[in-house]
Amino acid sequence: MVIPGVTAAALAAVWAAAHRRTAALALAMVALAGIGLARTDADATARCRLLYERAGSWIVELEDAAAPGAYVRARVAGGDCPLDVALSIERGSAPAGARVRVTGEALPGERALLIRRAALSSATHGSILTRWRAAARRSIDRTFGADAALARALLIADTRGIPIEMRDRYAASGVVHLLSISGLHVAIIAAAVQLALELLRLPRRAVAMTALAITALYIAMIGAPAPAVRSGVMLGVTAMSRLAQRPTSPWASLALGALVPLVEPRTVLDLGYQLSVAGMAGIIASGALARRAITPHLGGARRWLATNLAASIIASLVTTPLVAWTFGRVSLIAPFTNLVATPVLGLAQPMLFLALLLAPVRPLATFIADATHPLLALFDMVSVAGAAMPYASVPIAPTVGAAILGGAISISIIVACVSRFPSRPLLSAVASASLLVWLPLVPSPHTGVELHMIDVGQGDALAVRTPANRWILFDAGRVWRGGDAGRSTIIPYIRRRGGSVEAFVLSHPHDDHVGGAATVLEALRPRLYLDAAYAGGSDAYRASLAVALQRDIPWRRVHPGDSLGVDGVVVRILGPDSIWTAALDDANDASVVVLVEYGDVRFLLTGDAERAEEAWLLQSAAQSLAADVLKVAHHGSRTSTSPAFLAAVRPRIALISVGAGNSYGHPGARVLDDLAAQGTVVLRTDRSGSVIVRTDGRRISLVVQGNSWPLSRDSARR
Repeated sequence: MVIPGVTAAALAAVWAAAHRRTAALALAMVALAGIGLARTDADATARCRLLYERAGSWIVELEDAAAPGAYVRARVAGGDCPLDVALSIERGSAPAGARVRVTGEALPGERALLIRRAALSSATHGSILTRWRAAARRSIDRTFGADAALARALLIADTRGIPIEMRDRYAASGVVHLLSISGLHVAIIAAAVQLALELLRLPRRAVAMTALAITALYIAMIGAPAPAVRSGVMLGVTAMSRLAQRPTSPWASLALGALVPLVEPRTVLDLGYQLSVAGMAGIIASGALARRAITPHLGGARRWLATNLAASIIASLVTTPLVAWTFGRVSLIAPFTNLVATPVLGLAQPMLFLALLLAPVRPLATFIADATHPLLALFDMVSVAGAAMPYASVPIAPTVGAAILGGAISISIIVACVSRFPSRPLLSAVASASLLVWLPLVPSPHTGVELHMIDVGQGDALAVRTPANRWILFDAGRVWRGGDAGRSTIIPYIRRRGGSVEAFVLSHPHDDHVGGAATVLEALRPRLYLDAAYAGGSDAYRASLAVALQRDIPWRRVHPGDSLGVDGVVVRILGPDSIWTAALDDANDASVVVLVEYGDVRFLLTGDAERAEEAWLLQSAAQSLAADVLKVAHHGSRTSTSPAFLAAVRPRIALISVGAGNSYGHPGARVLDDLAAQGTVVLRTDRSGSVIVRTDGRRISLVVQGNSWPLSRDSARR
């Protein structure tokens, strides 16, 4: 990709110079510089990775709390060779933000290292920024109680505690971008600080400098995320230009604000950074459009409403490709919900910030947090009302090609807004949209076999992708009032990657496994529905059977010994049998347990099987249990994964599908300790999101949070 990129940018620079197009020449030179910087960073990362791969121990700073069985993100501390690492903890524990010595087995990845069987020792305090962020997280949890998850998202960009149904609702209503730190949050706090200082009748220069200093301190305290840095730089440039009485173009401020975070080139891949820059570009472009088309014709309240609506519409259109790629839907109601949600956030954000600052004074901080609760409830009500509107959002499943075309449409819209002659950019937008309509007909390449653990919160959804790009789906996640995991997550996830669904396998009819099944069956139309037929199913289970009947999807009851072959992937049913199922009063122990085989690699998927079914499997299918990858039963509950069962499986990788901050205490500490004692790499959706295990039938690699690691060099199990 480097050579084509350099060639295209160089040709663009030559054309711009020949035609004396200064702006185009500057853009081409920036592109060349960006490609060179990215290449330099990639080479430096490769050198650091090679250096640390050969080391026997590492000093790292932890981003998350570490304990046996955990998968933790970290960064090599100190020195001139920084590198991201991931730790699969076997021994030791330390809080988030700590600096620790780590020993273990290093596995090289594309951009980082995975350290297996990691042992922690010599924990000390980490960098001040890391400690501030960890302390802020603890303070928010103590102060805000039931509102802590939302407060963490709005104050320190920590969205891991946001339930999946809330994310889905905010995406449908078009305000999901407000759940993480953006330039808007920083600007609101800066404006509130400046207003408070002006009420003290301080000199104008002192107000500006003090407000900037407090804003910079806040940005540092939350860990300096790229969107916040971008906003801080823009605020600083604007304040300095005002003090110097020298007007500055907003595009120049945006350019500086977007450039500074790229001291770390990989920042360009951060969704928050992308949304922040694209959204601000849309707002600036809408301002140019408003000055030309609205201001001369309207006045008073009508001008204010039209200007703000235009800004909301343009910003929503410009960021649509990014939102669609990430959340699998386009909100049609976003321009209107943002008009209501943004002022509410403008009132709540300063109060949240004040409560965080006063956290050491517990009674006062709690009082302010309680006063913020009605505003947070109103903010959430906007998402509820917006998502409930008919046709509020349109599900979409973008591909890489679709994302590129969507980006072209966004750029064309910006150019049309700022241009006096918008016909050409509008024509470009129409042409890109036309190509977007035909793009789904282009087949997508794919090789090997993949097991996807899809993040559906507190529920299960796993999918096997075959070499011919066909899918076998196991379970379909949760259902909630107004939505389900099938619609919000699974359908966009599979459609984004392309291919057809060959079979749907339901482990058991509990709502956190069958909740999205009816939606999935309706949209993806698998050719087969497999199920253990446990009596007494839920409403969601009966709805799935009704859809299967209506859409002529064959339903089949599974029996031990049954098998299904798809493109070289063999799915073998290990249990349960009808005699065992008839004697049960708990659907968990009637879970369908399957062994998925491709070449020498084996995946064992266990649903919510508890110790009783595990014991039955040890008696009836002990020789078939050994597997490279274990989907840990019942979300890691201590009622499953007995030591005897784990000894029979001997997994190298354990996958746990679990919701962040769930009330069940999943996964259990005993299960994590037992997995860690075997040196198993444990991956959880609440910590890592969706996880992919890839194999060619011999070797296995992991894809976690954008990083890829080969787990072994041969197929032999330990």
